[in-house]
Amino acid sequence: MPEMPEVEIIRRGLAGKLVDCQIIDADILLPRLIKWPGIDDFSASVVGRTIKQVNRQGKYLLFVLDNGNNLVFHLRMTGRLCWVAAGAEQDAYRRIVFALDSGDSLVYADTRTLGTVYVLPQEDLWRISGLASLGPEPLSEAFTAEYLSLVLAKKRTKIKSFLLNQKYIGGLGNIYADEALAVAGIHPLRTAETLLPDEVKRLHAAVNQVIAEGIADGGTTFRDYRNGEGKAGHHQERLLVYGRDKSPASTAAM
Repeated sequence: MPEMPEVEIIRRGLAGKLVDCQIIDADILLPRLIKWPGIDDFSASVVGRTIKQVNRQGKYLLFVLDNGNNLVFHLRMTGRLCWVAAGAEQDAYRRIVFALDSGDSLVYADTRTLGTVYVLPQEDLWRISGLASLGPEPLSEAFTAEYLSLVLAKKRTKIKSFLLNQKYIGGLGNIYADEALAVAGIHPLRTAETLLPDEVKRLHAAVNQVIAEGIADGGTTFRDYRNGEGKAGHHQERLLVYGRDKSPASTAAM
């Protein structure tokens, strides 16, 4: 699943290609991916609209349109959102194709078809429960060591499960949770409430570190992830423990 670094890389790439482009058509090849509104209303809400901003919250991408609506994508396991130049070959797993006035396309592709797409005005984004309940993101002013210490207190859940809970920290998934715990030297099966003050500080710094490194490396690609121009990331080459359960680094982290 694309996590915060991967989705941020997609956002940055698409922002440079799509801002001030007008959507002139929407070819919806798999209607069930549209969760709000209905298909006819969805098309009417986006066709003829101009993309003014490309934003991100946690693992969600939000395209702000000139009528104030947000075109929202949650990529989930295998979703890909790419700008495709006019005349270029399109993804075999494309599910929604937005034709642009430039002649190019914005293509949503999804191998396992688990992603979700919405169009909602800003005041109705609460309808997307996962988006509305997001906690502070790594690298943000709200994500402080003090905040982390406060929410960890009295939590009896395993620390990795805590890190994966989006209502506490927005944007983390399996890859970066594992990496942060390895960097901080904390066993993933420790319960959250047992972390000492110095461990909380180390974990806070580690979360910010691995997220920043993932962004700098263009994201992590094992199979499906591609950035906004269809290119793979290379952070997988620097992972300490994820996918390497029998490595010395993994053993040391435990």
